[in-house]
Amino acid sequence: MADAPLPHALGATSPTTAEDAPLYAPRKQIHPQAVKGRYRTIKWIVLAVTLGVYYFLPFIRWDRGPNAPDQAILVDLANSRFYFFFIEIWPQEVYYITGLLVLAALTLFLMNAVAGRIWCGYLCPQTVWTDLFYAVERIIEGDRRERMRHAKEKLTLPVLGRKSLKHFVWLMIAWWTGGAWVLYFADAPTLVYQLATFQAPFVAYFWIGILTFTTYTLAGFMREQVCTYMCPWPRIQAALTDEFALNVTYRYDRGEPRGSMKKNQALKLQGLPAGDCIDCDQCVAVCPTGVDIRKGLQLDCIQCGLCMDACDNVMDKIGRPKGLIAYDTDMNVQARIEVRPEMRRIVRPRTLFYAGLIVLVGSIMIASLAMRQSLYLSVMHDRNPLFVRLSDGSIRNGFTIRIANKNLDERRYALSVEGLRGAKVDMVGGEVDQQCRPIVSVGPDQTLEARVLVTETASPIEESAVLRFVLTDLATGNTVSTSDHFKAP
Repeated sequence: MADAPLPHALGATSPTTAEDAPLYAPRKQIHPQAVKGRYRTIKWIVLAVTLGVYYFLPFIRWDRGPNAPDQAILVDLANSRFYFFFIEIWPQEVYYITGLLVLAALTLFLMNAVAGRIWCGYLCPQTVWTDLFYAVERIIEGDRRERMRHAKEKLTLPVLGRKSLKHFVWLMIAWWTGGAWVLYFADAPTLVYQLATFQAPFVAYFWIGILTFTTYTLAGFMREQVCTYMCPWPRIQAALTDEFALNVTYRYDRGEPRGSMKKNQALKLQGLPAGDCIDCDQCVAVCPTGVDIRKGLQLDCIQCGLCMDACDNVMDKIGRPKGLIAYDTDMNVQARIEVRPEMRRIVRPRTLFYAGLIVLVGSIMIASLAMRQSLYLSVMHDRNPLFVRLSDGSIRNGFTIRIANKNLDERRYALSVEGLRGAKVDMVGGEVDQQCRPIVSVGPDQTLEARVLVTETASPIEESAVLRFVLTDLATGNTVSTSDHFKAP
């Protein structure tokens, strides 16, 4: 196949790239055909797992002890807490959420560097819900040919009945999608009961309505328009990949020149070049975005692999090897044409860089969680006045401290300061122990804000000195500290 022509030389139209693609075009109705095969099976498994996790995760219980919710994953906005199994995130620890987002972004970059838009084809919520809506459509209205025929029919009673049933099922899926979302923000069984008896807060119905509408619209009507024109990822991902990234590729070195099976057999008998592609258009018929992969890599292609299944099925029927469309690179296609060795490099500087960053960020987060304390202390110096001179010549500074008790029982803490020779610390409204340290009690899983006065009686007094506040848990002896400055004239 050393003389195999490139797709452009075969009269194919130019592929749509991120640079020359229009920002918007009206939608053309697409009726993708059902297909069976390896990648379709993978997509069904991914769909079942991801939707199963999304819909049923709020009902998993996780015992955290008394005075704590027992829902495994819960975003408790009322009490400013995020529960993820054994991890409890406070507002002061929002950096964990940032770390998770960074990990998600790096994982997406790594997936893109290894196998192109594999996220779009298998895991993206738009793809998953659109797949589910297509399945409902096929069950009720039939496969590609039936749906194309129904689309041309007049609106008779049977046609209206089928369409109404389809939209009703779509709405039920969309409604449950919105319903599952709000269950992450409250105790799921309780909220389900409240929703069923119309006792739930208005905000729950509001968000269910919004997500029902968006799911129904995006998965039922806009479909490939979302992937092509609304999602920025197709236009960004090109900058994050290279020539070694695997993509769903039509191996034109093997498929061209294409023609009907009878025509290509006749050409082969005459000793003329003939490819394996029999121009059956099955790869186009099954594509959920209507792409002809034989025109090369295109912006519309979400790399779902269904065209590979369709082509493999055809190759099986005509007795040719599978893999005319496969995960490959244009570089390898060209190498085969020029009778050069193929190059497959999953492990390369780009993938190692992304993998290294994932390991680094993940390790930092794990180490931070492992060393995480159940006690938090922050201090804020009074802005005005910065200091007060007392009648005996000593200097007093005012501070506001915030103590967070992340334990599930009430704790008593002693406050002391370090860094000044003659410092005396008082807490407004607090008691003191035998060492003259202010004592404060903080309830389980609560924060407490208190006003603290620090007086320096020794002289001479420095204009500004570093002051260290130390908080000691009287039950365990654990301490936590933070620093601020003591101001003087």
